[in-house]
Amino acid sequence: MLKKITGIILLLLAITGIVIGFMLIQDYYLTPKKTVPIVEASTKTDYGIVIDSMLVIKDKVRKNQFLSEILLSYKVDYQKIDLLVKRSIYIFDLRKIKAGNNYTVLCTNDSLNKVQYFVYENSPSSYVVFDLRDSVHVHTGEKDVEISVKTTSGVISSSLWNAMMASNTDPELASELSEIYAWTIDFFEIQKGDYYKVVYEELLVEGKSIGIGKIHSALFNNEDHDYYAFHFLQDSVPDYFDDKGQSLRRTFLKAPLQFKRISSHFSHNRLHPILKVRRPHLGVDYAANYGTPVQTVGDGTIVFAGKSGASGNMVKVRHNGTYTTAYLHLSGFGRGIKHGTHVRQGDVIGYVGSTGRSTGPHLDFRFYQNGDPVDPLKVQSPPADPVKNPNLGTFYKMMKESKAKLDSIPLPSGKF
Repeated sequence: MLKKITGIILLLLAITGIVIGFMLIQDYYLTPKKTVPIVEASTKTDYGIVIDSMLVIKDKVRKNQFLSEILLSYKVDYQKIDLLVKRSIYIFDLRKIKAGNNYTVLCTNDSLNKVQYFVYENSPSSYVVFDLRDSVHVHTGEKDVEISVKTTSGVISSSLWNAMMASNTDPELASELSEIYAWTIDFFEIQKGDYYKVVYEELLVEGKSIGIGKIHSALFNNEDHDYYAFHFLQDSVPDYFDDKGQSLRRTFLKAPLQFKRISSHFSHNRLHPILKVRRPHLGVDYAANYGTPVQTVGDGTIVFAGKSGASGNMVKVRHNGTYTTAYLHLSGFGRGIKHGTHVRQGDVIGYVGSTGRSTGPHLDFRFYQNGDPVDPLKVQSPPADPVKNPNLGTFYKMMKESKAKLDSIPLPSGKF
């Protein structure tokens, strides 16, 4: 009897053990486990080079300092420098190293401090790597450029540049706007109270601004007239169009140079400043600094380039069968400017001077229509090709969205 009871107890204990074991196994497999993360060692890189174990020295190129002088100061031998110069010929012109630009020297972090790499930044976003290890190698690289879309606005009190500064905007934007509106707005004649709104790209490298990118859209109100500009890609060519799909480019530029002021207007009865007699002045005088570049206002062919009596050094451009322009009192001519040369709108054809009968440096600019002189400021220049019909749907959809965004930008003065 005792043996029978003992056997039953042992059997029960065995069954209990099996159940408990099964429960433990089930709990082990079904309970979510806490995972231990695997930490990978991070490596610090710069210019595509692992620099964790290196001594990093950053500096700027000094005035009149050459690459050889910099490398010699870090104990790079002449033989290696000579080899580096030879390897650089087709990669980077060492004569273009500029004072003020950044460079980085990467050395071994030991008692020898042997130079491994020399990196020269030829622009805020591009650099040249000179690998000075066993086998000298030279290659170029680009930093990542971040694009940030921004908006700005301003009201003119004295000049576009000053308005940009007042709104803490990169004044480079003033130059970009001047180019976009070169055919429609004379930025030297803008009025107090004129205003602008712009949607543009700011370019950033390592969090620092390096300049202005593309202007997406703009509104410039000049003398209470709204001039819109919308960036649009047509036939793979970028251009700016107004809100009606017309190109902002024109056959002729608004002015042939960057000038200070108009010192004399077109007139049939002007008192000559030297001769002191009244006679016609069939052009517009732009007061400008000596040597200011003068651009042809449109495509055409040079029909005269040389000295012309009281006109001094002069260039004449025939644009087509109707229009011809003339540029007088030049100090000199642009490269390759001679009779028969074909020029494109914006090409430099000469420089402001005071040759001929002149009281000081200025450009006398003249416009001829069918051989007759006309007031350059009153010439109605026809526009370039508009948005083509197949592209109008896409353009208008983009334009309406961009226009709404422009119109929503507030002005500093509260004027809308």
